[in-house]
Amino acid sequence: MPLQPFTLKLALPIGVSFYIFQTISYLTDVYRGEIRAERDFGIYAVYISFFPKVMQGPIERGKKLLPQLHARHAFQSEQACYGLKLMAWGYFKKLVLADSLSVYVNQVYNDLPAYKGFSLVLATFFFAIQLYCDFSGYTDIALGSARLLGINLTQNFKAPYFASSIKDFWGRWHISLSSWLRDYIYIPLGGNRVGKVRHALNIMITFLVSGLWHGASWNYILWGGIHGSYQVIEGFFPWNAKTNPFQRNKHCHFFLSLITVPCTFLLVCFAWIFFRAATIPDAIYVLRNMFAGISHFSTYVQDCAMQMGLTFTHLMYNCLPMILLFLFDLASLKTDVIAFISKQRFFIRWPVYIFLLLVILLFSEKGVSTEFIYMQF
Repeated sequence: MPLQPFTLKLALPIGVSFYIFQTISYLTDVYRGEIRAERDFGIYAVYISFFPKVMQGPIERGKKLLPQLHARHAFQSEQACYGLKLMAWGYFKKLVLADSLSVYVNQVYNDLPAYKGFSLVLATFFFAIQLYCDFSGYTDIALGSARLLGINLTQNFKAPYFASSIKDFWGRWHISLSSWLRDYIYIPLGGNRVGKVRHALNIMITFLVSGLWHGASWNYILWGGIHGSYQVIEGFFPWNAKTNPFQRNKHCHFFLSLITVPCTFLLVCFAWIFFRAATIPDAIYVLRNMFAGISHFSTYVQDCAMQMGLTFTHLMYNCLPMILLFLFDLASLKTDVIAFISKQRFFIRWPVYIFLLLVILLFSEKGVSTEFIYMQF
């Protein structure tokens, strides 16, 4: 009897790509002599399938997680409280922002011929925020639940949309994957210890593999190639503190960031079009039509509101949580926001906690699928 597609779908293990990458890193590290082979099968099984991270990472290295699994862990209330607060922030990002924005993103990208102009721009911007909140929200929940058990997992996101370059972006976005690609593909290929042409080729191969990891589709491969091209081109403009005297000056660095951060975000959003569109022709449609009618700007914006059914109330409903996200990520560039709030007096920190819980309860999108985007990868 032939297998039905539904049966095949069920046969695919949850989180398979994440724990395959983790297994590859473990075997490679053992082969290189960087860690000793784990003799306890139970510990090894937990290392591979530790429940908070099994579906969407982070991709943990044996040298960090295995020693923690061998250690005895007594319950620590401070650690557990931090984990619960981190989980609450993750639920805020997922339920309040990601799920709410998904309504508008799916509305446009699932019926592209019906939309033109600013609707395509806004849907792409919303998708950038949705994907970040969806994936990093899961990561916060995973890290928080692991903290309850006394386990510290790898931080996977560090305010990526405040990156001042594409290289900086990949040092902040899906850190466990980007560091895995660096250590097990880019560096073995020769990294930057080769000629310029070979170095550019190494970068492109690494990012094409990143695209292929997300799915056997030309969209993802092209998305990876775009980011690889960004990095190759960026290599000719070394905007970093070691090589650029303007970056070493704090005032110049600040004003330069006002240019580089928005430009980096726009470049990342451009690449997200190929990531979100169902096919390459769909992505090309978005690029061709996203600025249609921009010469009449007021009409350009009004048409978007009519096409997407957006009112001022809807905009405020989504903008206020985004402002809160912006402020949190901005503050996190300098400090651990959750730890900072935890140190405040009772009459300061508890209103913050109650406010966040009320926002989650009142602003979370009802009747929307809560499936995480990265479940498909």
